[in-house]
Amino acid sequence: MSLSNLSAYMNRSTRYVLDNTAKILRMEGAKEPSRAPMTLFTFQTREDLKQFATGCDADIGGTSTLHFDLDESPERNKGISGDLATARFWGEMRLDVRPELRGRIRGGYAGFRSKPRPSLFGEICDDVSNHQFLGLRLRLGGDPRLRNSYFVNIQTDGPVTTDLWQHRLYFKRSDGEWEDIFIPFDNFILTNTGELVQHQITMFRERIRTVGISLLGGNSGVSGAYDLGIHSIRAVNEEDVTKPPSMEKDPSFGA
Repeated sequence: MSLSNLSAYMNRSTRYVLDNTAKILRMEGAKEPSRAPMTLFTFQTREDLKQFATGCDADIGGTSTLHFDLDESPERNKGISGDLATARFWGEMRLDVRPELRGRIRGGYAGFRSKPRPSLFGEICDDVSNHQFLGLRLRLGGDPRLRNSYFVNIQTDGPVTTDLWQHRLYFKRSDGEWEDIFIPFDNFILTNTGELVQHQITMFRERIRTVGISLLGGNSGVSGAYDLGIHSIRAVNEEDVTKPPSMEKDPSFGA
């Protein structure tokens, strides 16, 4: 293990101890649960981006491309006060696959998600049980035909590792500027390996394991250049929602 990885591992171990100590104190009534906004992930440094894994259909024989970079462009980052860099998720969404795999696999997807966070005492998870909404600050670019093909995905620390909570990202803006999107945690749909789970249950928000965003052009049959800026992912409550949230459950989920 490299020195930088060892340092990150020990930092996570320290956080695990502090977080669990805080939970014990709350159980004893020493402190009321906080409703303050909780920042889950930021995307301002290269170290921030190392917390995420990426993948697309090219990994199994598709032809889409994927880039996940630190974006220091003043033009694309205008409107983000105080932050000089964000993440940029971009590439080409293609539905075709290599000739020898046609009819055997389906192309048309790309995505990124946070990596699991092991520590000396156990895996770090986020407790958002005191928060109502997932808040994302995003910038939509690329081919406008792809705007309805983005989904946000949440994995909880449950017994079925292939379970994924999913919700479509509904963008309001079409001018390439930054916007905040708020989604009630209760409106996420439980899926498993791309299929809707018949018996829906309540999300276990006490232990959020990973969060990510996927582009599913293959589901909607749309290809083209995609370009998404990501500033932050947070958990918030109603008093911190600055724009109307996505209030309806969307059954049109993707794989």
